[in-house]
Amino acid sequence: MSETEYDVVIVGAGFAGMYMLHKVRALGLSVRVYEAGDGVGGTWYWNRYPGARCDVESMDYSYSFSPELEQDWEWTERYPRQPEILRYAEHVADRFDLRRDIAFNSRVSAAAYDEGAGRWRLTVNDERVSARYVVMATGCLSVPKWPEVDGIGSFRGRVFHTAQWPHEGVDFTGRRVAVIGTGSSGIQSIPHIAAQAAHTTVFQRTANYSIPARHGPLDPREQKEIKTRYRELRQEARMSASGVPRPMPTKSALEVDPAERERVFWEGWTRGGLFGISGAYTDIRSDQAANDTAAEFIRARIRETVTDPERAETLSPRDHPFATKRPCLDTDYYQTYNRDDVDLVDLKKTPLAEITAAGVRTSDGEYAVDDVVFATGFDAMTGALLAVDPVGRDGVRLSDKWSAGPRAYLGLGMAGFPNLFTVTGPGSPSVLSNMMVSIEQHVEWIAQCLADLNGARIEPAPDAEDAWVAHVRDVGAETLFPKANSWYMGANVPGKPRVFMPYVGGVGAYRETCDRVTANGYEGFVIS
Repeated sequence: MSETEYDVVIVGAGFAGMYMLHKVRALGLSVRVYEAGDGVGGTWYWNRYPGARCDVESMDYSYSFSPELEQDWEWTERYPRQPEILRYAEHVADRFDLRRDIAFNSRVSAAAYDEGAGRWRLTVNDERVSARYVVMATGCLSVPKWPEVDGIGSFRGRVFHTAQWPHEGVDFTGRRVAVIGTGSSGIQSIPHIAAQAAHTTVFQRTANYSIPARHGPLDPREQKEIKTRYRELRQEARMSASGVPRPMPTKSALEVDPAERERVFWEGWTRGGLFGISGAYTDIRSDQAANDTAAEFIRARIRETVTDPERAETLSPRDHPFATKRPCLDTDYYQTYNRDDVDLVDLKKTPLAEITAAGVRTSDGEYAVDDVVFATGFDAMTGALLAVDPVGRDGVRLSDKWSAGPRAYLGLGMAGFPNLFTVTGPGSPSVLSNMMVSIEQHVEWIAQCLADLNGARIEPAPDAEDAWVAHVRDVGAETLFPKANSWYMGANVPGKPRVFMPYVGGVGAYRETCDRVTANGYEGFVIS
């Protein structure tokens, strides 16, 4: 079988893959991007469920590498909806003529390193491709997670997953709909589905904390003012803890009097957004007593909003600290449960048993429905990489190397897998941050590395990888994150090792570490 050769192959045409392509082109290297979908946009190409919206404000959730692009593009809303984000991605692809180097409808199913040739050999659909370097820009939230329940194939009605939503949309008018899952995609979609359907039954396994987004049209004057300060704000974002320019808290939640704390929390609740409450004090994510003050504030708001006390209690999270799962942003989520045509089933009390031909059965009985929507999330951070399961030196598969949990150096590469880079991989801030900032930082680091290598081979040294994995674990252990059964921990996938995967040390501190590694001649890497 003939083989097409490139200097660099990039897997994925989301925001990471598109920017990586742009940077590799500038190096004068031959490059090809392979994308499973038929368009750019990554997670925003696939996730088209009703209500899909970013939880980072639009003026921050955008590329910073091109001042002309950021000045020309006009956002319309505070928090951009999926269609607008996808239009932005398509605009970027057009503006920088990216599509000519992207192969759509092309899935990479295998990749193995040929040590003798110093090249990666990949299977793409039914073709063979080789590259000196491979960049996995496959995204942290790109492999849908289906529930472990029997009978899905036997259901006579329609079945949907929020992460694989039909591009033409779905009409629920007059339908009885079951929604299984109340994470971010469920919390965003349930109000929209309930507003259209004849009856909606929500099956909740875990109650999640959700904060009003308070989104709305973006004031053109505000957008113009931000654009005059974009360079300054972008730099603040790069060196911040979360990739968003915002004032950092200076006080503990426990050192202020209760009235002052309540006032600050109310201010955050009224303003909306991720950080108004979670970022109000220094110790919300690290001290249980401090966290309890924020958690109880949110539970009180749920009790005020949901008129049925029993239903309000079912919706009130009590099994994990606030913000140890990514807090959800919503529009009228809790208000939806005041509707007469919406039911809530607590799967902790009556576990999900099976999907039947007619609907959903729990331990308490069967619910007849016309449609089932699975809002059950993703095999996060590792799922897309393990779907390819690259084979490195000495025939070692990534799945074997990661059998006890992901191991990587800086989230950029793995020992034993030469010339293989990951964008926002495990061990980097990734999903704890504004992904656009973390994507740009990784892409720019990899591009600089490729320029400096000039064709040489690179891979992390095992001891450097071990030290970084230990550091990521130790920093995470200083927080409350490990107390939650979250997808950050891999807890949503049965059999997945329970390991806190992202780096919680902060975007700015992580950037400084990566810059220091480069300045010290790629310290921790072996170049040959």
